[in-house]
Amino acid sequence: MKENLEFTFFDCDNHYYEALDAFTRHIEPAFKKRAIQWAQIDGKQRLVVGGRVNRFIPNPTFDPVGKPGALDEYFRGRNPKGADMNALFGELEPIPAAYRDRDARLALMDEQGMQGCILLPTLGVGMEQALLPDFDATVATFRAFNRWMDEDWGFAYRERIFAAPYFTLCQPDAAVRELEWALERDARFIVMVPGPITTAIGTRAPGDPMFDDFWRLANDSGITVCYHSGENYYSKFMTAWGESDYMMSFQALLGFRSLFSGDPIQDTFANHLHKGLFLRFPNLRMASIESGSAWVFHLFEKLTKSYGQIPFIYQEDPRETFKRHVWVSPFYEDELASLLKLVGADRIIMGSDFPHVEGLANPASYIKDLENFDYTPAQCRTVMRDNGLELATRRPV
Repeated sequence: MKENLEFTFFDCDNHYYEALDAFTRHIEPAFKKRAIQWAQIDGKQRLVVGGRVNRFIPNPTFDPVGKPGALDEYFRGRNPKGADMNALFGELEPIPAAYRDRDARLALMDEQGMQGCILLPTLGVGMEQALLPDFDATVATFRAFNRWMDEDWGFAYRERIFAAPYFTLCQPDAAVRELEWALERDARFIVMVPGPITTAIGTRAPGDPMFDDFWRLANDSGITVCYHSGENYYSKFMTAWGESDYMMSFQALLGFRSLFSGDPIQDTFANHLHKGLFLRFPNLRMASIESGSAWVFHLFEKLTKSYGQIPFIYQEDPRETFKRHVWVSPFYEDELASLLKLVGADRIIMGSDFPHVEGLANPASYIKDLENFDYTPAQCRTVMRDNGLELATRRPV
């Protein structure tokens, strides 16, 4: 499983499967019915989120669960037999202990040759939009979720497992308090989904000055902010195209969603650059995870034109600002050679998406894709180890 790597690697896109009480163990009694509940519907365990049955994940108990990498070929654009989604998933398996227990995960990481990882939600990145616009319940839900995460995984366990607490900015003052709490517990990463922020006074860009107290604390503490794909504000656009509102369930892959070009991660970073967020907070570090890298090329094309047309709105070339502040985790099937030329090895981080079905069954095999695009041994080590370790070390002002 170690691919005979000459180094242990750092995976910037690892996942757990949430415990059944991840959202309920620490929820305040006043919010139990307004937040996330379990219900038995047609003989199956379902999540009820904000009073509605949620289908973000087809089987939210994760037991049984698909095997890691089951959809690898599909996500590389290959399905020569035209198999349906159920056939592609293949045989399910009882959930392994390593997906929910940190010591079992460490043992698995040793087998994989993995030095450390950013550990990210599976369900967690799909719940915020379903809870809004009940802002109090949204904040209470993720406050409870983060306390479960701290209890079961820890934010810097053995300096190897770096679970990232989830953040919503829907109530800016609450987000600041939550970040203070996470920093006290040695969090190195936090995670949120890209896109506009729904607040009590309407939608706002995440770089809007109303969130500056939050960004100032992230800046001064030297933590790394991760944007991870998930259910976001753009998802509601799908119904305008005649698609169902079942969120990002795997059935959505069979519909228009797989062709839709709306890209919240591109627009989020474009807006950060346009609003001068990184110039206001020059110590901010951000990572884009599980959103691929195609959007970076599109963004740079737009930044090139914008900077040529209206350079007076920028204090410097925004492409240089981006390269100083943003790390990108490309899909392993992306055009990795062009990305290397665009941003350099120092700004690319590996992410296997293990143990998800759309990820790599063997995270260390990521090196094969790098080598296929002529990355040197030194560049492979930078992408697969050094950059992740750098981001896992706080860089306070």
